[in-house]
Amino acid sequence: MKPSEHPDFYRLPPPPGRSRESRIVLDELGRFWNGPALIDHEAMATAFASWIATHPDDGRLILTNGYDWTYFTVKDAPFFVRHVEGTPAGPVLRLFDGTEELIDPATVTISDAGVLYARVKGGRFEARFSRAAQAQMVDAIVEGRDGSPHVRAGSAEHPITPRFRPDSRP
Repeated sequence: MKPSEHPDFYRLPPPPGRSRESRIVLDELGRFWNGPALIDHEAMATAFASWIATHPDDGRLILTNGYDWTYFTVKDAPFFVRHVEGTPAGPVLRLFDGTEELIDPATVTISDAGVLYARVKGGRFEARFSRAAQAQMVDAIVEGRDGSPHVRAGSAEHPITPRFRPDSRP
């Protein structure tokens, strides 16, 4: 049994001399940093990506491996789409944690800067498309009847809506 399976796992104090707050940052390009140091070891970065979760009490983003956990800072989206594979059912997204999932076309949004985002992990998290992944969406993006861009998945088409960020209100 992993410690995370204990009902009080997220409520226990940190190890002696430690804090649940970390200096780990996930930047806008999907890179992890520990303070000023880039985490450039690919396996470690992939492990961090696979440890992303939300704290069950306060909803803040955490990294947890089942044995310990810590809060971390996310500069944009907590997940990143690295590759898109076209299939008859619709685009399959390969995320930076090594997982793949069929796109939910109804969740695709676009930022003011022209960057695509979609909801992933059962809709729990937002994912930002890398430039390469966004370019690979070219066959799945079509013009809707109203002239606006839509995502085609199977026989359905869904409009790409503007991305709304709660922290971007005037």
